[in-house]
Amino acid sequence: MPNHLAAESSPYLKSAAHQPVHWYPWGDAAFARARELDRPILLDIGAVWCHWCHVMDGESYEQPDVAEILNEGFVAIKVDRDERPDVDQRYQRAVQALSGQGGWPLTAFLTPDGDVFFGGTYFPPEKNPYGQPGFGSVLRQVDRAYRTERARVARSAAALRRHVAGSLDEAERGEPNAALLAQATDAMGRPFDVRYGGFGTAPKFPAGAAVEFLLARWFDERTDWMREVVEKTLTAMARGGIRDHLGGGFHRYSVDERWIVPHFEKLIYDNAQLLSAYCSAYAAFGTPLFAEVAEGIVTWVLEVLSDRSQPAFFSSQDADVTFGDDGDYWTWTQDEARRALSDEEFHVVERVFDIGPEGEMHHNAAKNVLWRRADPAPGEEAAFRGAVAKLNEARDRRPRPQVDTTAYVGWNGMMAGAFLRAGAILDRPECTTLALGVLERLWDEAWNETEGMAHVLGRPEPRGFLDDNVHAAAAFLDAYEATGAASWLARARGAMSYVARAHSGDGGFFDVATGRRGAAYLATPATTVQDAPTPSGNGVAALVLARLWALTGEPDWRERLERQLGAVVGALPRLGIHGATLAQALDWVLHPVTRIEVGGPTGPGPACAMHLLALQAYRPRKVVLREAAVAARAVVCVGTTCSLPVDSPPALAAMLHVARPQPTP
Repeated sequence: MPNHLAAESSPYLKSAAHQPVHWYPWGDAAFARARELDRPILLDIGAVWCHWCHVMDGESYEQPDVAEILNEGFVAIKVDRDERPDVDQRYQRAVQALSGQGGWPLTAFLTPDGDVFFGGTYFPPEKNPYGQPGFGSVLRQVDRAYRTERARVARSAAALRRHVAGSLDEAERGEPNAALLAQATDAMGRPFDVRYGGFGTAPKFPAGAAVEFLLARWFDERTDWMREVVEKTLTAMARGGIRDHLGGGFHRYSVDERWIVPHFEKLIYDNAQLLSAYCSAYAAFGTPLFAEVAEGIVTWVLEVLSDRSQPAFFSSQDADVTFGDDGDYWTWTQDEARRALSDEEFHVVERVFDIGPEGEMHHNAAKNVLWRRADPAPGEEAAFRGAVAKLNEARDRRPRPQVDTTAYVGWNGMMAGAFLRAGAILDRPECTTLALGVLERLWDEAWNETEGMAHVLGRPEPRGFLDDNVHAAAAFLDAYEATGAASWLARARGAMSYVARAHSGDGGFFDVATGRRGAAYLATPATTVQDAPTPSGNGVAALVLARLWALTGEPDWRERLERQLGAVVGALPRLGIHGATLAQALDWVLHPVTRIEVGGPTGPGPACAMHLLALQAYRPRKVVLREAAVAARAVVCVGTTCSLPVDSPPALAAMLHVARPQPTP
């Protein structure tokens, strides 16, 4: 009996179509089969970029003995977490409650009605020294428990369902005030790693939204520790192995506290947030390293993670080429580096990138992760640049890890917004061109006035996810500020009007539109407010409402913003760095907005130059309006106080240097 994945559109599901397990995709057919046979369900949730998902596939799901156990005693369902974030979010909550941890692969055992009664993440094929049981043993024990202890299984499943239902509502009412913002700021600062930058200990994840929030608070308050968090974190990541020093962009996270050894997959949403953060920090501080890192992200996205002919951003690049190689594409032995370089170049990069006879990779001790242990000595800069180019060319001759070309709408909105910022701040017009092309496709091919945004560009289903609609709306506003074209503002209005109709609840916005949730855990609405790992839908929605109010002056948007924040913002003090997006929205409510209005003819000239300056200037709560007019002019308003008009780029530059918003008493 073949499995049912060959016809699926997901690359992750397609990659398992050859496996001997009789996989089903998520859907009614799988649950009906489980009820018909009275069997428990094995639910595997993973992603095509997930290293440990591939490991478990190779060790267990591709093995005939494991497949025999599953096929005879279970109904097996495989889910792509990128394609079905609603499924992943709910079942992650259940497994976290059972085991104390979540992640991918997620391995959950369900009743035929979809309720979890046991689960974990990665299971090794045999019991390991860390106490993890072997997967075959787990399957036999679960099968035995389901057959002989049905009442206990039912009680456990019912209790877990109640827990999951409660945990999905993260909203907490609160008064949007300065004290709450201060508590959120302090909570973000507490886990800062003073020695190595970033937040917490190993493993360390980039936290782009938290960095951007603390940069904004530094701009207003000029508090030294806030600047230290931003600069040390961005610098440490820029020098660490988490950054791809050859091809640009960032890997998913670091397994160590020093940012040296990464998990090598590269994801669009991490790089979109980091591109925005590095552009903001460069605009605020003028640090050349931050511009260099942002340029690297742009280069990688343009070369690897995008399609410029049919504008779209792809979703990920895998960590590995083959099962078990553990990042061999990205790492180097001394001999590999020496063969690619001249003697002079090798001696430079050997010291700068810490390329030794013993590297950092456990599976192959000779493999080195490239990280900046030192800077090139005076006079070595040209040799170092040449060596980096040669190493990159040599790496390009290796088999390249797979790129998932699926274009997810929300993530395309995130990267399009970041590319519009980079287009202005780095003066890279090709970034603006690609971003606008992507957003036109989102509107033309993914938008439906009655059903909102689709989840994947080019596919009618699934749809109805809050994140897709609000990230697209945010990017439409970025496009409006970048171009002045009123159509982008109208599109943002349309998306947020749909959100208000389809996603509104008593406590903020639901993650899935009313009427589209489905059965089992999916029947429970979720109101999530934490960034994990992408900016929270409720946080982004609040930011979009704030910007709509600032751009239009229409009080209805302000009222919607205050109503939504009041319903969810009480959760902020306990969220720490995961509350950064929601905290940014609260900042917009409490402090004055900088509004830069630029009028004048289109095309090259003073008005165009002033418009670019307005987009390049760093301000925490800034909107830019570009309007057609006969003569070039610009006005800067901070709160309710506006400047006299200026008509030249130097005059506007001088004004932006001093027009810093002050906190409201």
